[in-house]
Amino acid sequence: MTDPHDISQITPQLFISAWPRGEHAEQLRELGIRLILSMHWIQPERSLGRAPVRLLWLPTIDLPFTPMPMPMLRRGAEAALPVLASGGGVLCHCRAGVHRSVAMACCVLIAQGYEVEDAMRLVKEKRPVADPYIWYIQRRIRRFAAEWNHRLQLS
Repeated sequence: MTDPHDISQITPQLFISAWPRGEHAEQLRELGIRLILSMHWIQPERSLGRAPVRLLWLPTIDLPFTPMPMPMLRRGAEAALPVLASGGGVLCHCRAGVHRSVAMACCVLIAQGYEVEDAMRLVKEKRPVADPYIWYIQRRIRRFAAEWNHRLQLS
């Protein structure tokens, strides 16, 4: 995240950005962000996670042949739901805000009840640089949706 314009607001409470640094912590708090889902394989600066913000590091790699682990996507979505329900904001980030953070944001939307296509379309519309349709990212989003919806049917 090089400047404030690199934060994309997907819904009133869901945001995507590239790599934020400690100097962005206050700006993120002012946006109402209470949870940061960090999808980069490098641990983010701890100062981003000072109260009232929680920082959840979900280290993943953005390579077609190293798929994002489903437990990471589930963990992020499960952490986001209560924050969103309480009115707090959630920021999903990776290095550039194009693939991993986009997948995580789509998973959060799906966990909130969005259909897969609607989630991907909304993210692409609100963050034009996002690429939820690249085959290996789309595959993870669709698998997440299938597993999430299956779990809901069982409960």
